[in-house]
Amino acid sequence: MKSARILLATCILTVASAAQEHPAVTALPNSVYVGADGKYESAPDTAVIQFNISVQQGSSQKAYDHAAQEAEKVRQILRDNGIEPKAANVGYLTVQPTYEWTNQKRKLTGYRVTTDVSLKLKEFSKIGPITQQLADANVSETQTLNYTLENIDEAKNKAVEDAYRHARNSADALARASGRTVGELSYASVDTFENPRIVAPRMARAMAAVPGAAATPAPTEEFTPQTVNVTAHVNALFNLK
Repeated sequence: MKSARILLATCILTVASAAQEHPAVTALPNSVYVGADGKYESAPDTAVIQFNISVQQGSSQKAYDHAAQEAEKVRQILRDNGIEPKAANVGYLTVQPTYEWTNQKRKLTGYRVTTDVSLKLKEFSKIGPITQQLADANVSETQTLNYTLENIDEAKNKAVEDAYRHARNSADALARASGRTVGELSYASVDTFENPRIVAPRMARAMAAVPGAAATPAPTEEFTPQTVNVTAHVNALFNLK
C-alpha cells in the first residue's frame, strides 16, 4: 500500500509502520513526504535441513556412547550422498538426568543426551534421499526443512530499490497534481522483512520405512521449492520545486 502527503508548511510528522515506529520527521516547507512498499521474489539457492540426535540410557556413559553411534550413522548417510560430514554444523551437546515420580518421590531413571544438527545444501536433489535415510535410520525425532537465499543482503537491496521507485512515483504524481516538480531527497527511512519458506517438521521416527514395504518417494521429490520473498518499506521526504 502506498500513501503520500504534500506538506507546504513546517510541521512535525510521526510515521508508524506495521513493524515499528519511525523517528519523528521535521518536514521543511515545500516538501512532499511519501511512504511505499516494495518486494523482491527469488527462487531459493540454499536448503537448510535441521534435526536433532536425542537418546536416553540408564547411565550417562551409555547415553553418550549411544549418541556417538547415532552421530556415526549421520556421518555415513552424508558420505553415502557425497557430502563431507564437516559440512554439517553441530550444536551444544547436553546431558540431562531423567526422572519419574512414584508416590510423590522422584526416582532417577536415566540420562538423555541431545544435540542439534544443521546441514546446508545447494543440490536440492539430495534433500529427498537424505531426509528419508535419516528417517529410516531412526536417528532423529523431527526434521525441519527451510529454503533461503545465501546472499540475502542483495535481495533486501533490490526490495528497497523497488520500494523507493514506488515512493518516487507517488511523489511525482502528487507534485504534478499541484503544479510542482520533485527535487532532491532530503530524508529517508527503510525497513526490510524476510519471509523464509519453511516446510513443517516431519516426525522422522513415525515415518521410517516399514521393512519389506515398497519404497515411496520422499515428500519433497518432484516439487519445486517455494520462492523466498523479501519486502521493504521506505519513507522518503523530497523537496519540491
